[in-house]
Amino acid sequence: MGFQQGLSGLNAASKNLDVIGHNIANSGTVGFKASRTEFDEMVASAIGSANGTNGGIGVSVGAIAQQFTQGSISVTGNNLDVAINGNGFFQIQQNDGTMAYTRAGNFKLDKDGNVITNAGGKVMGYPVDPATGKPTAGSPRPLVFPTGAPIPAKQTANAKVTFNLDARAVEAATATPPTPRATYGTSITVYDSQGVPNTVSLYFEKTANPNEWNVYNQLDDPNATPPVVATPVGTITFDGNGKITSGSTLTLNIATAPANPNSPTPGPTFPVVFDFSDSTQYGTKWAVSESTQDGYTAGQLTGINIGTDGTILTRYSNGVTRPEGVVSLATFRNTQGLSDIGNNLWVETYESGQPTVGQPTNGAFGALRSGALEDSNVDLTAELVNMMTAQRAYQANAQTIKTQDQIMSTLVNLR
Repeated sequence: MGFQQGLSGLNAASKNLDVIGHNIANSGTVGFKASRTEFDEMVASAIGSANGTNGGIGVSVGAIAQQFTQGSISVTGNNLDVAINGNGFFQIQQNDGTMAYTRAGNFKLDKDGNVITNAGGKVMGYPVDPATGKPTAGSPRPLVFPTGAPIPAKQTANAKVTFNLDARAVEAATATPPTPRATYGTSITVYDSQGVPNTVSLYFEKTANPNEWNVYNQLDDPNATPPVVATPVGTITFDGNGKITSGSTLTLNIATAPANPNSPTPGPTFPVVFDFSDSTQYGTKWAVSESTQDGYTAGQLTGINIGTDGTILTRYSNGVTRPEGVVSLATFRNTQGLSDIGNNLWVETYESGQPTVGQPTNGAFGALRSGALEDSNVDLTAELVNMMTAQRAYQANAQTIKTQDQIMSTLVNLR
């Protein structure tokens, strides 16, 4: 027996206690992955020696291996907290521009609208095509939201109004008093290029032709000077089954507010296409089932929600909800090859291989859960047992050194 074996055992047991202590200290760290100490036997060998005739010379620490098992998911209620349920890492652009990866989804918004980690790294994702709401092709980039300034207003281009006109209505040209035009009326608010709202009124009056209705955008006003007599701006025709056959769209030029509030002259007009294609004419009372349009005024960011597929939906004070980006995830062929650099971050190495980047829920990528965080995967009970075992190993190795010292003393005292 030599001092080398006991000394190597002390060093290994000490390193094991360091790892166990690190695990216990991070049992409450979001997204933390526990490590374990893996030992290698050391054996003295010589050329020509027979197998089994050489004694061991101690132990060494072969690796500190992280365990990338799934941590439990805890609900927090904070919409910027995101947990990965399954495979993958969030991509983080560090302050020096290099890329790192994390499982910790406790994100924040900075004053410029960047989605960041506690250390200031920027969360990566795909921008969204406003026309389709789908992520654009290309590499991920830092996710940014308009927090400093409102989103600009959008001028209304299309509106959809779906209604039922009562087939029992009396035509205007008959001797019987016709159904008043105002009976079948509705209104919808549209927006000009500056986000100024304009109310558009629509009225429908049955004509003497079967299943035909005139469309008006105002009522008669006999008290005006001169009196106003409204003229039709369109005509809608239905078939015998109550389905619309013509006049399913109508384009109106909407006047904007005058530049000078004291001027009676209205401002320039802008066209709005009204879609009536799903409207009907049945023998039931007048009813409007849908009234929508695609314009809005300017709005401030009021909330963010992240879907399971990584789509980030933003809410604004003008009532608009729209996709602004998609969180990207990265996977590696060998997660054990990642290098831990602290702050809940890993970086790729030659051993880990290059990352495969994609959208959550696609292929091997896990799903995201907004308003939740992945807890540390440290098992405190197991770590405490491991700590007691490591302590016993340390004490036993210290005892071998003590015994060797006693043997050496005996030899020195021989006469």
